[in-house]
Amino acid sequence: MNAILRDRSAQSDDLAEFQRVRSAMPQLAQGLSDEDLSAQAMADASPGKWHLAHTSWFFEAMILSAQPGYEPVDGRFQALFNSYYEALGERVARDRRGLMTRPGVAEVMAYRAEIDRRMTDLLAQGLRDPHQQYLFALGLHHEQQHQELFLMDILNLMAASPLDPAAYAREPRARSAEAALGGMTRFEGGVVEIGADDVFAFDNEGPRHRVFLEPYALDHDLVTNGDWLRFIEDGGYSRPELWLADGWAKVKAEGWDAPLYWSRDTACHWTTMSLTGRHAVEPSQPVRHISAYEADAYARWAGKRLPTEAEWEHAARQAPDAFSNLFGEVWQWTSSAYGPYPGFRPTEGTASEYNGKFMANQLTLRGSAFATPPGHERVSYRNFFYPHQRWAFMGLRLAEDAAGRGMKPLLEDAVTAAFRRDLTDGLSAKAKTLPPKWFYDAEGSRLFEDITELPEYYPTRQEAGLLAVIAPVLAEAFGPDATLVEFGSGASAKTRILLDALPDLAAYVPIDISPDALNAAAESLREAYPDLTVTPIVGDFGHLDPLPPSEGQGRRVGFFPGSTIGNLEPDEAVRFMSGARRLLGEGSLFVLGVDLVKDSDTLVAAYDDAQGVTAAFNRNVLVRANRELDADFDVSAFSHRAIWNSDEQRMEMHLVASRAMTVDVGDRRFRFSAGETIHTESSRKFTEASLRAMVEAAGWKVVRFDISTAPSVAMVLLRG
Repeated sequence: MNAILRDRSAQSDDLAEFQRVRSAMPQLAQGLSDEDLSAQAMADASPGKWHLAHTSWFFEAMILSAQPGYEPVDGRFQALFNSYYEALGERVARDRRGLMTRPGVAEVMAYRAEIDRRMTDLLAQGLRDPHQQYLFALGLHHEQQHQELFLMDILNLMAASPLDPAAYAREPRARSAEAALGGMTRFEGGVVEIGADDVFAFDNEGPRHRVFLEPYALDHDLVTNGDWLRFIEDGGYSRPELWLADGWAKVKAEGWDAPLYWSRDTACHWTTMSLTGRHAVEPSQPVRHISAYEADAYARWAGKRLPTEAEWEHAARQAPDAFSNLFGEVWQWTSSAYGPYPGFRPTEGTASEYNGKFMANQLTLRGSAFATPPGHERVSYRNFFYPHQRWAFMGLRLAEDAAGRGMKPLLEDAVTAAFRRDLTDGLSAKAKTLPPKWFYDAEGSRLFEDITELPEYYPTRQEAGLLAVIAPVLAEAFGPDATLVEFGSGASAKTRILLDALPDLAAYVPIDISPDALNAAAESLREAYPDLTVTPIVGDFGHLDPLPPSEGQGRRVGFFPGSTIGNLEPDEAVRFMSGARRLLGEGSLFVLGVDLVKDSDTLVAAYDDAQGVTAAFNRNVLVRANRELDADFDVSAFSHRAIWNSDEQRMEMHLVASRAMTVDVGDRRFRFSAGETIHTESSRKFTEASLRAMVEAAGWKVVRFDISTAPSVAMVLLRG
């Protein structure tokens, strides 16, 4: 019965995702005329009608046609809407797609509806063959690729009109652009891994493999229109020494003097064409519609270079919070040729033509654009275009060689940039917030250790006592030669209780955002346990990067004590636990510490002690902001407040402004009214039922649920 229920659930999930993805392109077509959807402005583009039909043809040709006795919807469509699949026969040349006035838009939409009906019937039966399941996922991602191509090609068509028509009243995008951060981050390089991990990926994203990188640095921000205007004003399009030979030939042959769609109006002001019509060029926005030749020339002019795709992916995995607009604004040119990774094998069957046949004479782009559908982007994604092409949503982020530059270390830069972003984003919100992870600089870590010794603060004391009781049982469950991975390790105080009970442990991997606390704890543990391999990782456990290879042959065991899971919002907690399960791998275990719901007096006292240590801990985050972010908080003007939110079953800590004031953080200014708060921490408390619901939603099973004496906390052993 359980297997049947799981199958039904998978079928329901597949159908819901199919309907979600397939509904997007018809929505983009709404409001466009039949003429808009039928014309083709250049050979590289395709009519909107063709995109609507071709993505339906893909499901028919790749999946439906394999069913016994299948009859095509219309045999003529096989050639009309085939793109480049030689194994599937004849097709209309790409530059002639705009000449196909028939079938009309209405007939194409009817074809699309019929394919949706047939796919719905097939999904109701269930996709049981693994290759069929892969082709279904491939079809959804192929559909999402064409949603972006649809917008690229519609913009190209609108730009060809002397009327400069707007395709949409508002730009179709899922999120706003992120504010610039300034600066760049240095990476030490060395041997690193890139390539797809365990999520869906196109065949060209794998296999995962190692590459060697020299030290390099990557800009935190994308190049903007304002940057590009300075390049133009400095004669960027008239200086051959900046250009590759083929690029300079293209500049001369086609008269390039600005990015595609840019034009000077009668007052000599630059305008650009967008999906919402023609507008003045906005200097602060990332530049779009530039070729690889232009990106390379700009990089030379700026005294930098384009990153390699390995550098881009390594930086994105190591320090995602250090950068603005890694995803969701423009695809970013790299200097890497689009070629096969070592050991590349194309997808089996007809889909083998999907990527591999194009691995020549093109360059790779990374990231994603504002027009990339939600859920389609990923850090290993390899987009590719010819170096002269400009109509895609393409921009750039600069890199440079970093050996001997004396730049700040990677971790300091990355952490500071992420701190700045979280603080400025939080202070910009209607209800001001700051994630609690920024409490833990060296002073914050010291203050928290003081908090754990306070008589009111029971969680650390109760959890340590419970852990000492159950540690031998946990050690038996871990088995020999295990690797213990602790998330948000801090001073690793409770870890010693486990380590003392685990003489056969092969390695300990602490992960923490505070380099000072992490390194001090790691050094102390190496001295206390000389036979144990200790491999600290500075990072945010909310962004889980691949772990180093395990020292032992045993299982990996996650460790997350201190009820830190309660600091995460419910959906964040599920995502974290799900990501940890994938990170730790098959057969892994997880030891999770949680605080339990209890009377409000006990809870409030634990977060507002009589000696004021917790208040100092809370205000220290403002001291840190003043020191690290060039902020000017008057720390004495903020008081500490702790409240029990019974509706959300969580303790909250706030910093309350005692008066109206303004605060500068770098070049940003924020206003506070008297009594306004910064919500610095939420600490959710659990019941056994709510805890089980959370971990099971993330794919874990509860093996043990041990509760301490009052005031009660729990240690939970989970199996992946």
